[in-house]
Amino acid sequence: MTQTSKRRTVFVLIDGLGDVNIDCLENQTPLAYAKTPNMDSLAANGVCGLMDPVQVGLACGSDTAHLSIFGYDPRVYYRGRGAFETMGSGLYMDVGDIGFKCNFAVYDPETGIVQKRRADREFGSWGRSLCDYLNEHIQLCDFPRHTVTFQYATEHRCGVRIKGPGLSDEISDTDPLKDGLPLKTSVALTSSREAQQTAVVVNQLSKAVHEALEAHPLIIERKKRGLSYTNIVLFRGCGRRVDLKSFREKYGLRAFAIAPTKIIAGLTLCLGMELVPAPGATGDYDTDLLSKARTCVEWMRKEEDYDFGFIHVKAVDDTGHDGWLQGKCMFLEKIDEMIHFLLEQLGESCVNLVVTGDHSTPVTHKDHSLQPVPFVLCPLPFGSLSSDWPIGNITKFSEIDAGFGLLGRFTGDQVMPIIQYFQLV
Repeated sequence: MTQTSKRRTVFVLIDGLGDVNIDCLENQTPLAYAKTPNMDSLAANGVCGLMDPVQVGLACGSDTAHLSIFGYDPRVYYRGRGAFETMGSGLYMDVGDIGFKCNFAVYDPETGIVQKRRADREFGSWGRSLCDYLNEHIQLCDFPRHTVTFQYATEHRCGVRIKGPGLSDEISDTDPLKDGLPLKTSVALTSSREAQQTAVVVNQLSKAVHEALEAHPLIIERKKRGLSYTNIVLFRGCGRRVDLKSFREKYGLRAFAIAPTKIIAGLTLCLGMELVPAPGATGDYDTDLLSKARTCVEWMRKEEDYDFGFIHVKAVDDTGHDGWLQGKCMFLEKIDEMIHFLLEQLGESCVNLVVTGDHSTPVTHKDHSLQPVPFVLCPLPFGSLSSDWPIGNITKFSEIDAGFGLLGRFTGDQVMPIIQYFQLV
């Protein structure tokens, strides 16, 4: 490389990036088919490879994938989604607290059936006030040393934090997972006293929430008028806040994250990253991707001297889950425009630009799958890699082409060592 000082890193992670060959795309993947000249330029001027986020052959979740990619073994540190969702929704958690990702739902107390697992999508207009109401009215009479806090997230979702002695995340959910099935009773998954007690706490909380919502004037009025309503909260994905070494302690890097998606926001907070809002960035289809890029550039130029900027992009994963082929190609091209802005603003800086995914979400499968994802690390300005590096003749950033790259095939726990290596070369 022509630069000898330590390089900083901008890391763009495209959720659900990978896919499979599709007949109507001339037997190409959406990434290979999409027009992505800026990502292609990164591949031509950087080092590429194929990355299995956790391990070969595993269709992983975003949470475990991110842990692995950031260098925290999910087999050791993963304690469920709840803590990440709760932190991401805006509730700080201490070590030992438990959190849940929850749905406001519709429940028939006479039959015990959960009629709708998700309240109306327009629920957001009154979801925040219901969370405030529950915070004022919910008390666990049998557990006076335990406190419960509700935090509205998005649509029908909220985060719930429980503080108190002797809590465990080794309990089952109350969510039946499908409409029209009975509300589940939380049970301990181990014989520990803490798990047994926590299951009792959650079941008492579930009952108290139902009774409080049934008595809410708004719910009573909406039921009378035949409008959509909610009368229960489903407790899902219990997770305990664990004591993790911060990203800065682990790597000596001062990091910020732009991650509107709650679970990723919470995970980065647990790692001690600075969570930075970007105006108009929502984490869904109407997100402002250029706002993420502008915010990233602004923070990389701050006097505080950040070493590591992380941008998470969710919409591509949603297109995979929705089976929206055209949308996946379209959003990949929009992300390429975002990367073009990063190159315009940072192209002459001593920065390494990394682009990869956290897993594959094929549009034909509509779920996470086991295929590896392409990875590229490109030192800026273009041409910073000396001719001694056998980077090959890659001209397209795609699942197939990246497999011919210098890095070969590797697992997610090698991402940070690769980044650290190229910071110092």
